[in-house]
Formats: sequence, C-alpha cells, structure tokens
Amino acid sequence: MFFDPPILDAFAKGGVLSILGLFWVILLVRIVGLRSFSKMTNFDFVMTVAMGSLLAGASQSNEWPALLQTLIAMATLFAVQFAVAYIRQRSAGFDAVVQNTPVLLMKDGQILHDALLRTRVSKEDLIAKLREANALNMSTVRAVVLETTGDVSVLHGDGMDDILLKGVRRDCEQ
Repeated sequence: MFFDPPILDAFAKGGVLSILGLFWVILLVRIVGLRSFSKMTNFDFVMTVAMGSLLAGASQSNEWPALLQTLIAMATLFAVQFAVAYIRQRSAGFDAVVQNTPVLLMKDGQILHDALLRTRVSKEDLIAKLREANALNMSTVRAVVLETTGDVSVLHGDGMDDILLKGVRRDCEQ
C-alpha cells in the first residue's frame, strides 16, 4: 500500500501503475519500431488487442511480482511480433502460414457475389464502404479488396495498375 486509506491507495496505485505500464509500452515501441501497432496483418491486430489487455492488467496489479509478470509478458509479445515479422520477410512459406490472403470483392464495377458470400460481407456493408471512399459511380470502381486486416480498400478512378491486385485472391471473379 502507498497510502493508509484504501480509497487513496486505489487512486495512487491505479494512476502510478497505469503511467508505468504506458511508459513501458512506449519504450518497447521505441525499441521494436513503429510497426508494432500497425494493422498490416491479423497477427498485428491480435498483438494490439493483447497489449491493451495487458496494459489494463498492469494498472490493476496488487503486488510487484504481478506487475513484473505483466511487463515481461508485454516485452515477450513485442519480441514474438518482431520475430514473426522478421521471419515473414525471409520465408514465403512461413508468411503463407501466418498471413491471410486479401480477397477481391468487386472488379470493374461488378460486385462479386460469390466472394461476398464466402467472406460473409453483406452487399450493404460493401456499398457503405463505397460511400466512405467517395465512389460516385459503380462503373468507376476498379476494385474493392477485403484486406488481411479486415479493412476494405476501394480503388476507383479512370484506370488501375495491375500491381495493385498482386497477391489478391480472385477465384470468385465472374
């Protein structure tokens, strides 16, 4: 306990431990790099959620060993993410195991209904994403891709370079 009245102690510990946990995360991000909280892969997303949970746990620790265990768990997750990213860059086989493949949902103004069905994306959700991307005419939509992170990319305009669809699953094209 920092203070004798339990309510004061709760405020002090919550504040101090939250700040300590937050600075620990910032230090780890500075060591590992900006990619730490990117949403490039599903693995990155899980890392972000887990880190939030661990930070919450750190702020609620009742004893120093519990706090230390949480801080070590955070560092371990950063190390695992760093290692996975490193190996992914050097091994296409490993990358295929840990990474999903983006899926084409729309091509040249045509909705690929089989792809929507397979990815469980509703037509209404697709149209909402088109509106968010300021697509004003279906005929100008070159492609809509469900990315590995769950984000939806809308490519629209007069033309499109084929490289933008490299690695995108197109097996549901009509």
